Amino acid sequence: MKVLVIEDESRIAKRVERITRDILGGKLHSLAVINTLQEGLSFIENNTLDLVLLDLNLNGEDGFDLLARTVSGAFHTIVVSANTDQALRAFEYGVLDFVPKPFNKERLEQAFNRVISNDIEQLHAVKYLSVKKRHTIQLVPIEDVIYAKGAGAYSELFLKDGSKELHDKSLEKLEQLLAPHFVRIHKSYLLKMTEVKEVKVSSGSKYLAMLKSGESIPIGRTKYKEIKAKWV
Repeated sequence: MKVLVIEDESRIAKRVERITRDILGGKLHSLAVINTLQEGLSFIENNTLDLVLLDLNLNGEDGFDLLARTVSGAFHTIVVSANTDQALRAFEYGVLDFVPKPFNKERLEQAFNRVISNDIEQLHAVKYLSVKKRHTIQLVPIEDVIYAKGAGAYSELFLKDGSKELHDKSLEKLEQLLAPHFVRIHKSYLLKMTEVKEVKVSSGSKYLAMLKSGESIPIGRTKYKEIKAKWV
């Protein structure tokens, strides 16, 4: 894993780095520690990452400024902050976990395990997905998303107004963020179950989810019984 720590307190940054190395061991490919928002943004723009550990108060600068601009990235973000009153807002922006300060190794390890094990149990509702558009970041409300389709390392978001947006996270990472309201019905599709009008079998034993929008998308053969039960 390629990890970036953005933390302005040297003592805490060293502790996060030490614990991260202990937890990840041989799984760790690289680890960088940065103490300012602008340096963090620059590093993210110029490097491939798997995980960012972010403090929300960086020498008086607001970590949400970085979060809003980077949470659309292909990596996951874990916030490590004493600002527990901002936890709900952070989850709404799509962070994978919020570790309150002061923290111990066990709590940070729990957060790392969600990344490593691809845990899809999401206890906090994500309200937005951010997408890069014309050199800006646009926040797309989750309520506007009908389904997501895998596109290699990216995902396509299909919206209620008929438009679609390219999102930098893979379908696997989106599944971690959007469960349980979105369900992986096929290796290439993640669907909001409230948008399903009917689940049916077509000729040739093909399984389909018929949507309220009039679209139909395939259901994986091994997923059909599970999806049928969830829809009913």
